[in-house]
Amino acid sequence: MTPSLPPRLEIPAFERWGVRAFTTTRAAGDFNLSAEDAARRDRARERWLGLHQALVGVGAPRLASALQVHGTKVLVHDTPFDGWVRIEGADGHIVIGAGAAAVTIADCVPAFIAHPSGTVGIVHAGWRGVAGGILPQALRLFAQLGYPVDECQVHLGPSICGRCYEVGTDVYEQLTGWETKRARHVDLRALLAEQASQLGVARWSASGECTKCDNGDFFSHRAGDAGRQVACIYSGGGLTA
Repeated sequence: MTPSLPPRLEIPAFERWGVRAFTTTRAAGDFNLSAEDAARRDRARERWLGLHQALVGVGAPRLASALQVHGTKVLVHDTPFDGWVRIEGADGHIVIGAGAAAVTIADCVPAFIAHPSGTVGIVHAGWRGVAGGILPQALRLFAQLGYPVDECQVHLGPSICGRCYEVGTDVYEQLTGWETKRARHVDLRALLAEQASQLGVARWSASGECTKCDNGDFFSHRAGDAGRQVACIYSGGGLTA
């Protein structure tokens, strides 16, 4: 019997294009493949395998993921591959054709991207990714691949909110370009929305959930959790509005 998708928060932003997106909740368990404990890693791997099988059952036979490094590298998956792949050293994916892409998160922002053609993307954006421009990098790749940015839509998923996310002076200056003499709060989703808008994205939205405020539903690094949820976007490929 094909496994069902894990407990999750659905992201309805792209449904008119036949694209689905979601973030797992705490009830789905920990997907952290980098956990220090071997038994925890094994359980996480089983959850990933179950996720892939569930995605196969809904018409997305390919699942792209990566060992994340808080960088700005975005991978383009435009050639056929089978099964679930986990590639070293990337924090974003674009999948052309039927398939899915996923990142793990705790407080960082999962930025989902979709085009009416069914091409999908996702990036893992912590403060380093936001400062380094990982979302603009992904959107420029969409454009280079023939999917104009003004036709794409972006959704910024559950992550730590600005009220909960305090950063030091150096991080604040890298994120905003403004000097400060004390720690300040930063809203990563607001910064990403501004970056998307500046590149010409006309349609963007954001989840209201905060991983720390809503710690009963989500893992949060700032709340002391070592667990990770998965943010995933998938398409059957070749879909129309």
